[in-house]
Amino acid sequence: MTDLFKKIKNQYKSGFPFAVYAKPGSTAITGVFQNSAEPFFLNDYAQQGFAFAPFNGDKICFIPAQASDVISVIINETGVLPADSIQPETDTIAKRSFEDLVAKSVSEIKQGHFEKLVLSRKETFDIDAINIVDIYHKLLFSYPMAYRYCFYHPESGLWLGATPEQLLKVENRTLHTVALAGTQLYKEGEKAVWENKEKEEQLFVTNYIIDSLKQFTIAINSTEPYTFRAGNIVHIKTDISADLKNTESLAGIIDALHPTPAVCGLPKQKAKEYLIANEGYERDYYSGFLGELNIDFATGQSKTDLFVNLRCMKIDDSAHLYIGCGITKDSDPEKEFLETVNKSMTMRRVL
Repeated sequence: MTDLFKKIKNQYKSGFPFAVYAKPGSTAITGVFQNSAEPFFLNDYAQQGFAFAPFNGDKICFIPAQASDVISVIINETGVLPADSIQPETDTIAKRSFEDLVAKSVSEIKQGHFEKLVLSRKETFDIDAINIVDIYHKLLFSYPMAYRYCFYHPESGLWLGATPEQLLKVENRTLHTVALAGTQLYKEGEKAVWENKEKEEQLFVTNYIIDSLKQFTIAINSTEPYTFRAGNIVHIKTDISADLKNTESLAGIIDALHPTPAVCGLPKQKAKEYLIANEGYERDYYSGFLGELNIDFATGQSKTDLFVNLRCMKIDDSAHLYIGCGITKDSDPEKEFLETVNKSMTMRRVL
C-alpha cells in the first residue's frame, strides 16, 4: 500500500487527475492515474474510464482508461480506527435556517406539490494541514462496507467519501441497483424499528426505480426491504435486479435514475428545481455519481459500476461536508436537522 499512497501524493502534487477506490466489502484497492494534466469530460457513454458526475449539469469529469495507469493492491495490514467524534457545537443560525426549510418543504408536500423531498446542507470548517493519504487510510478501515474513494480532477477539485449507495451495476445484460432510504443511528445489539415515515420514504424510492427501469428491461426482481448498516447509521434497503433489452441503453438508464428520489425527491425534475432554488448553496458533486464506466479496472473486463456520491467531502483550504435527509409529510424539522448532524459524523471522525 505504501507505493499506492506515494503515487496518490505525487499525482495530486502534479495536478494530474486520479481515482482511488475500494468497493464495498472488498480488501482490494484500485488506483487509476491519468498520465497527463489534461482535463477530460465524458461525451459518449460507450467510453471506458472513470466518471465523476455532478448533481446538476452534464459536465462529467472523466479519466479515460487508455490515458491512465492502473495500480491494484490488497489491504494486508490492520488500520487504526479513528475515535468517535465529539458532537459538534450547534450552529444555531444553520440549525434555524435548515429547520425553516424543512417546515416549508413539509408544507409543500402536504399541499400535494411533492411526494417527497430530499434536503441537504453543507458544513465548512478549517483544518490545519491536509494529509489526503491519512484521511483516505482512515476511510478504508472505518467503513469497510461502503464504497471508499479519493478523486481529483482540475474541474471538480479533491473529493473523498465512503458512500453506502450503489446507483447501478451492469455486467453483460444484467443490471443491479438498490433503493436506499430511511435513517437512524446504529445501536449495538438493538434491532432497528422503522416508523411509517421511513418505510414510506423507502417505498417511494423503490417504486420510482422499478418504474424507471421498465422501458429498458425484460424482467425486474426486487427483495423485501431490510435494515442495512452504513458506519454509525442504518437504512432501509431493497436490492433490485433486471435483465436488459439491449446493451446500448446505458445513457438512458443513468438519465432515468439520476438523481434518484433518495437524493432528490418526487416528482424528480420538479423536486430538483425546488432544491436548486431553495437550498441556498451549490451541491456541486455531492449526490452526483461516480465509478467505473464500461470497464473493471482491476480485471479489464467490460463492466459498469457506479455509486451515488453520499457521505462525502470536498477539500481545498477547508473541509466541506455535505449531508442530507429525506422529507415527507410526517417529517419533524428538529429531528431532520439532528439526522444531518449524525450523518456528518461519518466524515468528521476521519478528519
